[in-house]
Amino acid sequence: MIFYFVALIIVVLDQWSKRYMSELLDLCRPGLCETIEILPVFKLILLHNSGAAFSFLDDAGGWQRWFLVTVSTVVSAIIGVWLFRIRSTEKLLAFALCLILGGAVGNLIDRVAAGFVVDFLLVHWDEHYFPAFNVADAAISVGAGCLILDMFLKPKLEKVND
Repeated sequence: MIFYFVALIIVVLDQWSKRYMSELLDLCRPGLCETIEILPVFKLILLHNSGAAFSFLDDAGGWQRWFLVTVSTVVSAIIGVWLFRIRSTEKLLAFALCLILGGAVGNLIDRVAAGFVVDFLLVHWDEHYFPAFNVADAAISVGAGCLILDMFLKPKLEKVND
């Protein structure tokens, strides 16, 4: 149950940070973009992404909202059940899944409520920018990395147990 609580904390932190950034910054529009530089390679910015990762399907005309809501809902349900069914010894897998679940639900709330996801973290090197993201996206990315790490470690652990 602790892992569901971690997922809930991610959702709350994600929603709070999106609301705070939406109050702090004006929405970035062509020719007018308010930013706050935190580090030479890191800025805060306010963007609305109606698409998926890296703004994929952002300009699809509106149908993508409910498609992405459906996909996110199904994936969140599958991950929720998977998290419930794993063995208590699979801590890294459980941690990975709770991060992904928290991030997916955080972005799902935005899509259902507003039709877009609020992005506000921007990493760049000189004029080369990584697409803006948010706390939910970061949790999903770290969770995916942990999931990959778990896949590499699991065969070694299973051989040791045999």
